[in-house]
Amino acid sequence: MACFARLIRLAIGAGTLLLLVSSASPSIARDVNPTASAVKEQQLLQELNRVQGRVSIPDQRSSVLEQPAGREWREFRDVTLRWIGGIAILGMLAVLIIFYLSRGMVRLGSGRSGRTIVRFNAFERFVHWMTATCFIVLAISGLNITFGRPLLLPLLGHEAFSEWSQWAKYAHNYLSFPFTIGVVLIFLMWVAGNIPNKVDVDWLKRGGGIVGHDQPPAYRFNAGQKAIYWIVVIGGGLVAATGYNLMFPFYLSGIEGMQLAQIVHSIVAMLFMAVMLAHIYIGTIGMEGAFEAMGSGTVDVNWAKEHHSLWLKEENARTGANDARGQPTAAE
Repeated sequence: MACFARLIRLAIGAGTLLLLVSSASPSIARDVNPTASAVKEQQLLQELNRVQGRVSIPDQRSSVLEQPAGREWREFRDVTLRWIGGIAILGMLAVLIIFYLSRGMVRLGSGRSGRTIVRFNAFERFVHWMTATCFIVLAISGLNITFGRPLLLPLLGHEAFSEWSQWAKYAHNYLSFPFTIGVVLIFLMWVAGNIPNKVDVDWLKRGGGIVGHDQPPAYRFNAGQKAIYWIVVIGGGLVAATGYNLMFPFYLSGIEGMQLAQIVHSIVAMLFMAVMLAHIYIGTIGMEGAFEAMGSGTVDVNWAKEHHSLWLKEENARTGANDARGQPTAAE
């Protein structure tokens, strides 16, 4: 009898267990989604090359210590960028030296008249020189990041190079703000006069007075100056935007975005510097009378006639200055 009772209890227990298993299996099936996205093989391979820790700050992106794109970025920074900068800057210097030795300074064909006309007012010159000064410091301090270690470190030694690099970094960061303000003001001041037109096409076809000895007419800004203007506005805007992304890390992007920003920042900056070398050349030893436009703000009337004759006519018509024959002429 006792044996029969045990068999009954065993049968009841087995039935209860079977009932529990059968009732739980539908919920298990509902929790499993066979079509859910699984981890891809490439993602697993990338994670093998990623070193990630734990951080207590809210931004968890800063916990990534190493990621695959870092190797390509380091190769670009240490090798490719130096080639780009060297070719662009040294190549431009070589072209300018060869051009000066073969062409020399572009002289005034009719000499100086002794009369001047205002070309840039005091505010325009202030903005130009503020932006130019900041650009020179930014260029030198930026070049130190790329070329300082292989070129300056052996000459200065570790202690002096460390001190110089620290101050260069401070200058690079803080002078970026007035530089950006200058680029914005340059855009607003001169955008109306830098819209391309048909006169620019003819100016380019005739060499702009630099190639050959022809002096094509131009308004206040010729095609070459307009090209410099847009390079300053667009290039300056790019280096400013990417530079602030690097200056304030993890606010706008993760590490991959900052690597891309550094690549764009450095390439645009190198090309920017190369173009500015040509601009400095033309504005100083490349063309007689050109520096006076941003130096004193006035240019000789004959210089204006030869290089910006259409602008001279507009200025004389605006001021009502005329010579004895009724033709417009510049005021002294």
